[in-house]
Amino acid sequence: MPKSLFPLASPQTRERLESDPTLRLVNDYDWAGNPLGPIPAWPESLKGAVRVMMTAFVPMAMTIGHEGILIYNHAYAGFAGERHPDIFGLPAVEAWPEVADFVADKIVRGMRGETVTLRDQEMLLDRHGQMETTWLDLHYSPVLGEDGLPLAVICVVLETTDQMLAKQALARSEERLSLALSGSGLVGTWDWDVPNDTITADDRFAELFNLDPQQAGLGVPFLEFLAAVHPDDAERVGLEIAETIRGKSAYRSEYRVVAQDGAIHWVAASGKPLFNHDGIIQRFPGVLVDITDQRRTTEALAESELRFRTLADAMPQMVWSTLPDGRHDYYNARWYEFTGVPEGSTDDDAWSDMFHPDDQERAWDIWKKSLVSGEPYEIEYRLRHRSGAYRWTLGLALPIRDASGTIVRWIGTCTDIHHTKLAAQERELVTQELSHRIKNIFAVLTGIVSLSARSRPEIKPFADELRQRIYALGEAHDFVRPRSDAESAGNATSLRALIERLMQPYRNGDTERVLFEGDDTTIDDGATTPLALLFHELATNAAKYGALSIDAGRVVLTGEAHQDGRYRLTWKETGGPAVVPGEASGFGSRLIELSVEGQMRGTLERVWDSDGLRVEVDLPVEALNRSARLTSSP
Repeated sequence: MPKSLFPLASPQTRERLESDPTLRLVNDYDWAGNPLGPIPAWPESLKGAVRVMMTAFVPMAMTIGHEGILIYNHAYAGFAGERHPDIFGLPAVEAWPEVADFVADKIVRGMRGETVTLRDQEMLLDRHGQMETTWLDLHYSPVLGEDGLPLAVICVVLETTDQMLAKQALARSEERLSLALSGSGLVGTWDWDVPNDTITADDRFAELFNLDPQQAGLGVPFLEFLAAVHPDDAERVGLEIAETIRGKSAYRSEYRVVAQDGAIHWVAASGKPLFNHDGIIQRFPGVLVDITDQRRTTEALAESELRFRTLADAMPQMVWSTLPDGRHDYYNARWYEFTGVPEGSTDDDAWSDMFHPDDQERAWDIWKKSLVSGEPYEIEYRLRHRSGAYRWTLGLALPIRDASGTIVRWIGTCTDIHHTKLAAQERELVTQELSHRIKNIFAVLTGIVSLSARSRPEIKPFADELRQRIYALGEAHDFVRPRSDAESAGNATSLRALIERLMQPYRNGDTERVLFEGDDTTIDDGATTPLALLFHELATNAAKYGALSIDAGRVVLTGEAHQDGRYRLTWKETGGPAVVPGEASGFGSRLIELSVEGQMRGTLERVWDSDGLRVEVDLPVEALNRSARLTSSP
């Protein structure tokens, strides 16, 4: 019994037909071991349907009977990929287990006589050794026997994976384009058919120009678009378009459009007219971008710049600014009035030529340090005036930082302090002369005391003590007298400095015999005189009777600043002769009490410890310096 689907075909015809490997597979397949049985036993209607399927060029598959035995043509074999030919003759649910439920449903429906059509059906199939997403157009139809009942279900399979991927890529591209256009402020596009005077535009463009989107898509006259342009800009826009057409050049214009709600939008229009070979314009396409936010920002920036320049020019100081690297790019009107130089002539680094030659290096060094550290810039230097003379000025500058702390600009000022500087120099000369005369008075007093003691030998001890007190007052005066900047460098007016100055006579070579420890504090000229008398009297007594009377003795002064606004000072003698308590009734003792308790509103207590005298002094902080007294309550 022949096994071929074409038992009556001639050898030549059969050889031609079986050049199709899938048809040869049907003929050579061992159907005896399959539920379908040998081919000659198949119903004629089934064999006819299989013949039609096997010779079709589109992928087709057939599931036969309720078992769903799978037979397919050569085009479907290509669709099945690496699963062919192993799935040939198997039940379809076994051939495609990953979609078994889907296949079983279609077999059941087809064997009930139903037809099913599915478009772009998404399926996850394993055709090449891994699962992959596939999209298919599927058309299921029943194959009827001679009795009109379904024998099988035939399926036409058209893969649409490439088309679906292309559609998805296009959709993503359009989405990205839409986002890009939205972010760029693009309103829309237009295309002007000039000979027919019709402009077609997209929906966003039409909405901005108060037109119906449908009509704009079909085309409307140019004047209907021009009607939405702000009245103050309409004539200019028309002239610019006409000039663009005459010059056959690119079109670029910014103008205002009035929306239906009265809101005004600034737009930037760009386009290019297109001409035929005779030089006659045919089309004028273009795009429109909403620049309202940029325009407002520009206007706000211009207004801010105007306010800054107005404020800077109204200031009496010279105002300047530099880039982060220190290059100057702005000076106000006061700068050019003061220097008399042409505008712009001192930009970048040329400003350094305006300094006095003796100040240039110092000014540059300080400026460079500020640029590196970001610390405020402050300096006094001489600047060349328009008269040619150099005048003293005070230069100040602060850095401007962004949100991240990076310096983006420096803003500085120059203030003319020439008269103030000269007045300060004159005051310094007067002060030094006055101080010199005061010291001369102390010297005269010392001389008078010495002369008096020579004629009255009996008062020599008293004269010596008086002379030493006058010396202490002279040292106190010299300590707090006003000094020039050079003299004042490193000479802070502090209690420690005063003690070191007054106790120099009691040093033993390089060894300090009177030491200060603890909290230092500032003092002024009002506190220096009574403190000098206090330390002088204590040191004089220690040198006569106490620790400083022998080489091994020493004195330690300890200062303590308390939060209650009090300053406590302890004078402690050690290493001296045996302590002999005495009464504080002499002139020196009364002078100490007058200085501490009278002038400085403090308290003084003498304690005769076994190892030496201890004096406890308690003072209000405001008695030590003028600034504290001015801020304290009466």
